[in-house]
Amino acid sequence: MSAIMKLPHVRYIAAATLMLAGSAVVSRSAAHATPLQDKQGTWTLQGENDAVSTLKGTSDQYYTSGLRLNWTSGTDTLPTPIAAINKAIWGNGVQRISMGLQQLIFTPRDTQAANPWGAGQPHNSLLRDRPYSSLLLGTINLITDTDTTRSVFGIQVGVMGPAGLGRQLQNGFHGAIGDTKNLGWKHQLQNQPIFQVQGGRTWRLPLVNLGPIEFDNLPSASAAIGDYQIYGKLGDMFRFGQGLSSDFGLPTIQSSVTDGGDAYKATRPVAWYFFGGVTGQAVAYDASLEGNTMRSNSLHVNKKWDVGEIHAGLAVMFYGVRVSYSQVWQTQQFDGAKSGLFNYGSLMVSAKF
Repeated sequence: MSAIMKLPHVRYIAAATLMLAGSAVVSRSAAHATPLQDKQGTWTLQGENDAVSTLKGTSDQYYTSGLRLNWTSGTDTLPTPIAAINKAIWGNGVQRISMGLQQLIFTPRDTQAANPWGAGQPHNSLLRDRPYSSLLLGTINLITDTDTTRSVFGIQVGVMGPAGLGRQLQNGFHGAIGDTKNLGWKHQLQNQPIFQVQGGRTWRLPLVNLGPIEFDNLPSASAAIGDYQIYGKLGDMFRFGQGLSSDFGLPTIQSSVTDGGDAYKATRPVAWYFFGGVTGQAVAYDASLEGNTMRSNSLHVNKKWDVGEIHAGLAVMFYGVRVSYSQVWQTQQFDGAKSGLFNYGSLMVSAKF
C-alpha cells in the first residue's frame, strides 16, 4: 500500500497547518519581544512509562516507554544565518535553538506471546493489536518567544525499526531487574528512515490573581508532516501557582517536538504551578500503527483519526532547576485497543548550566 493511500484525512491536516501559519503572520506585527534574557543553556532528562497506569495488573502495552535527552540554548545566541531564518518564519522575538534525542517504544497488549497474532499469520495481515516498534529520533527546533507567545519550528530525523534499539533497552532492563522479557520483538516493524517537519505555537494568557496565586490559560496549535506521523493538534491548559510567566507549560516527549517546553526562566526564587488541560489531534498517518511507509506487506492496524488526551500535573522551579510530573490519559489510537483510556506518567528534570 502506498503512502498516499494511507492519508485519507490529509485535507484536515493541511487546513490545520494553514491556520497555524496564518496565526504566525498575524502575530508577527502584533507581538512585542520583551521576555527576560537568559544566557544559560538548559539540559533536560525526561522519562515516560505506562507502568503508572489505571489498568490494573498490566504494563508494557501500547506506548510503553519514552526517554528524552535535550539541550536548549540561552537566548539570542543563534548564529546570524539561523537567527535570520527563525525571524523570517516567526517574526521578531527572543530566540533559542533546541537539540535533543528521543527513544519511543511501542508494544502490543500481549507481550508474552512469541507471535502475538498467531502462527502462520501473513505479514500483511490487518491486526487487532498494535505491532512492536521502536523509534530513535533526533530533533532540532528553533524557538521564538514574545511576552505572550512561544513559537517553534524544526525538523526530526532518525529511524523506526530494530535500529531504534527498543528490544535491547526493554528486554535488557527487564533482565537486569529479574522481570519477564517480552517475547514478540522479532515481529517488530522493519527499519525505516524518519524525516519530519513540525511547527507549533503556544499563547500565554493571564486570567486573574487571587492574592499571591496566579491563574493563566495556555491555548496551543501544532502540526507535523513526514513519514512517521502527519497530524494537526489543538490544545488548551489551565494553570495556577506562582511565577507562571517563568515558562510556557510542560511537554510530553511526543509533544516536545512542537512546543519548546524545555525553555524556562524562573521569575521568583521558587516558582511553582499545578496544571490541567486537554488536546485533540487529527491524525492522517502514523507509521507505528499503519506499518512501514514503503512496504505493502507490513504489519498494521486500523488507526483512529481522532485522538484526545487529558493532562494533569505540577512543576517546581528553584535555583535554576525545574522538576515536574505529568499524568496523561489518552483515548484509543486504533481499532481493537482495549481498556478505554490509556494512561502513562511523565517525569522531567531540567537544569541550567
